[in-house]
Amino acid sequence: LSLVAEHKHAIGFTGTLLIEPKPHEPTKHQYDHDAAAIHGFLDRHGLAHEFKLNIEANHATLSGHSFHHEVAYAVDHGILGSIDANRGDPQNGWDTDQFPNSVEELSLVLYEILRGGGLGTGGFNFDAHLRRQSVDRDDLVHAHVGAIDTLARALLVAQALVDDGTLASNRAERYAGWEGPTGQAILDPSATLAALADEAERADRRPRPVSGRQERLENEVNRILWTTR
Repeated sequence: LSLVAEHKHAIGFTGTLLIEPKPHEPTKHQYDHDAAAIHGFLDRHGLAHEFKLNIEANHATLSGHSFHHEVAYAVDHGILGSIDANRGDPQNGWDTDQFPNSVEELSLVLYEILRGGGLGTGGFNFDAHLRRQSVDRDDLVHAHVGAIDTLARALLVAQALVDDGTLASNRAERYAGWEGPTGQAILDPSATLAALADEAERADRRPRPVSGRQERLENEVNRILWTTR
């Protein structure tokens, strides 16, 4: 990977170098298991600024994560480069490379991408093929039309989620404590565990649990899914 990055600069290539998480393919244990594993690997070898990730929906499933989770991680760490939208078997993770057909799944993925400012030089690639029993030429047309329509519809929903602001405001409220004096004290590089423990004892803090309101937020997502035109 270091040689690839060096060669890029040597020939003046200005495009984006991509690396794709690919768990269990071809070996049981892979250093590129998921977005976090690759991020750590690149950072360990001083290459985090040279590569971005191409996230595939099917490989997210295969790694035991959701497609949404993998994209959100890459967005939050500034390493998302491009997307392979093909899906796999949601039960056992098989890499079936099917065309995308879930507006619900892609809406949340696209929400994260919009939240992060877009894909930059990347894009959406289907990287998919028909089922073995789909033997007519029409099947290929239906596959591509259905996938494009699914992606387009999901983009409308994702923009509606951004415009609505419910998810963003609840996220900010959920983690608002980190913006307060105690949260900032914990994040201060000069903080020590002993000093924080002493402060906690002196203040006699009695934190109250605050609901994450997951069910309500899931209903809000469904509401926008069902009402966006």
